[in-house]
Amino acid sequence: MATQTIDIPGYKLFPSPRNRHRDVFDVQVFVPYPYALIVLEDFHFGGKATLFAACRASDGKMGQLVSFELDADCEKFERLFTPD
Repeated sequence: MATQTIDIPGYKLFPSPRNRHRDVFDVQVFVPYPYALIVLEDFHFGGKATLFAACRASDGKMGQLVSFELDADCEKFERLFTPD
């Protein structure tokens, strides 16, 4: 079965099968590392978060888009995420 894509302004998204939620939240960060392993549960966010493989429309760059219910969770992710 093919994965359904989601088009939002600026991105074409491909949902992760590991997402607990199907929403794309308003707070988002694009990670330009398409093969980085991101395990959202390891960050222990206060709110909901979702992960998508993403193609950025402006330049066709592949990566991942993480969306957050809370601004504080986005800040925590940006502080703790290392692609190494």
